[in-house]
Amino acid sequence: MNHNLYMQFYPHFERHPDKVLIDTPEGDQYRYSDVLARSRRFASVLKALGVSPGDRVVVQVDKSPQALMLYLAALQVGAAWLPLNTAYTESEIEYFLNDAEPRLYICRPDDLEQARGLAERCGVAHVESLGVASDGTLMDKSEAGSEEPQIAEVGRDDLASILYTSGTTGRSKGAMLTHGNLAANSQALVETWQFTEQDHLLHALPIFHTHGLFVACNVTLTVGGSMTLMPRLDVEQLLDLMPRATVLMGVPTFYTRLLASPRLDRERTANMRLFISGSAPLLAETHHDFFERTGHAILERYGMTETNMNTSNPYDGERRPGTVGMALPGSEVRITDRDTGKPLPDGETGLVEVRGPNVFKGYWRMPDKTREEFRDDGFFITGDLGLIDEKGYLNIVGRDKDLVISGGYNVYPKEIEQWIDALPEVSESAVIGVQHPDLGEGVTAAVVLRDNARLDEAQVLEALKDKLARYKQPGRVFFIESLPRNVMGKVQKNVLRERYADTYQQTAAHH
Repeated sequence: MNHNLYMQFYPHFERHPDKVLIDTPEGDQYRYSDVLARSRRFASVLKALGVSPGDRVVVQVDKSPQALMLYLAALQVGAAWLPLNTAYTESEIEYFLNDAEPRLYICRPDDLEQARGLAERCGVAHVESLGVASDGTLMDKSEAGSEEPQIAEVGRDDLASILYTSGTTGRSKGAMLTHGNLAANSQALVETWQFTEQDHLLHALPIFHTHGLFVACNVTLTVGGSMTLMPRLDVEQLLDLMPRATVLMGVPTFYTRLLASPRLDRERTANMRLFISGSAPLLAETHHDFFERTGHAILERYGMTETNMNTSNPYDGERRPGTVGMALPGSEVRITDRDTGKPLPDGETGLVEVRGPNVFKGYWRMPDKTREEFRDDGFFITGDLGLIDEKGYLNIVGRDKDLVISGGYNVYPKEIEQWIDALPEVSESAVIGVQHPDLGEGVTAAVVLRDNARLDEAQVLEALKDKLARYKQPGRVFFIESLPRNVMGKVQKNVLRERYADTYQQTAAHH
């Protein structure tokens, strides 16, 4: 039996070729038959470039219907899809190319020259480009490509994708997700959220991470639904489109911004069936305000790069603000003692651990790291801290390693600290997340200068500009005499968080 994830989508391409699968706010429409034809042409180009099952295809392109067709093409030929955040800088990309050793690197048309130089340095065989205006070398080649159907035979444990998660200790780790992982998770979400082919999704998330690609797109393709692909979050556009859609998936920032528009009301959301939030904690206040305005209770769920989705609030039943619900069908969640690893009773806080068909097969070329993160009985240690309440709902209370989640993106302080510490004037630094009305957490740096050194906030920010993706760059930089430490010499980030707690409260008014 062929366990290719694509087999889960393919019947719908046969069943209703004339149905529109993707439309855009500008009015472009792509039927199932259009998407099938173009993805097959892309697949034939990939094959011609020597892409075989298991080969990595690194993709850093802007969100477009064509980018989704390329994803389908990669599945068809059995390649491992490796999407990169469009904000990554050249030095970041270089690391991924060296680590993943892809057969093919696909970039934006404007980046082609730079990408060719990079590819040469990293020993990548082929570079192509794909743009949002149906342009790029890949589009040109696919015009001449054939539409031969080719669906690679793959096993359940074969690699479908590698998603890089920033490591808390510096560099990123590649999470290896299999066809079985992605197929099982999509089916569990379809069941939990009661998706059908009647659903029309408003897609305003990026497609280079789990949420926008494997949750939003895979679920829609699994049921044969349809979606409006928006390049990015545009609140007024979202509100214009809402009357003909049924589902929105977003991060908390989507909902705080929607609430800021007077146009959000019951009438505007009357056709909507479901509002889903994830990637970062939703404030109970946002949940409450949204319900008051629209009559819809936002459904919160919990997932991560290594596992896709683990838990969800119920579709029918109480959606409890501040919780992420119960384990999805087929998955298990438990809370364990951080020191002993022993399971804890409900109500006690400990490490969140998960097990199920959704859990990845390990970190790319990091067998030791993989072993560290799994228990002997197969449970994966998420690194999140949580508790299960008296009604069986999981509450995430914090992060084991001070991860910052800003605008739905994971920001690992260590990576930023390393760049700041490299500045000649700096003795040391600490990066923390501080509550931010719009982003959830604002990236904030506390910096200790060397004796007699001079440096100001603007200079630090300027120095980081080309080193880090925009979302990782600090919103504020503070200079202090020394970092607070405990008796063991560990920096007490909790003390810093308290000290700078009100940093972004003022910005709410004039955001």
